[in-house]
Amino acid sequence: MKRTCVLALTLLVGSVVLAPTVSGQEGGGWKNLMSMSNWTPVGKVDWKTVNGELWSTNGNGFLLSKDSYENFEIRAEFWVSPDANSGIFIRCADPNKVGAQTCYEVNIYDTRPDPKFRTGAVVDVAPPRNMTINTGNKWNTYQITAKGPRLIIRLNGETTVDVEDTKHARGPFALQAGLGVVRFRNVQIRELK
Repeated sequence: MKRTCVLALTLLVGSVVLAPTVSGQEGGGWKNLMSMSNWTPVGKVDWKTVNGELWSTNGNGFLLSKDSYENFEIRAEFWVSPDANSGIFIRCADPNKVGAQTCYEVNIYDTRPDPKFRTGAVVDVAPPRNMTINTGNKWNTYQITAKGPRLIIRLNGETTVDVEDTKHARGPFALQAGLGVVRFRNVQIRELK
């Protein structure tokens, strides 16, 4: 069995500490979107930054990215209460009407009344392969890849959707605040060629 060791070095130069970047956190084309300056609030919700996290504090609405994307990967961690209705909406064709009809909705809704498009699904496109993943009261990670018509959704490292669909080709993406408590951290995007 081959093992790979990674040596992390910290260099002390005068009184300045230079440390290497953690692989995948910065660089490699990844853009960190944790500043409110990257977003436009939409709807009746108060968003704020608390300890480096994006929190929805009251109401329903979205944080809409200021940039538009076609082919990309998104990494985002989220924490929700068990009753939360949230999601990440991608390739929003009409930024003034964010929803499952104008965007692809990567759902976060463990208790959805019709569980077909619960957490891990792309609403009205593809149900999740695993209907038993619950995300309430813990940190979870979405990895979303959109390249051409192909959409791949990974939740906590497990592929929940791998589908092709051509409804939406390009647009901004949005983080949703709905029912319950919703928090996001480490939201990053990398454009693909």
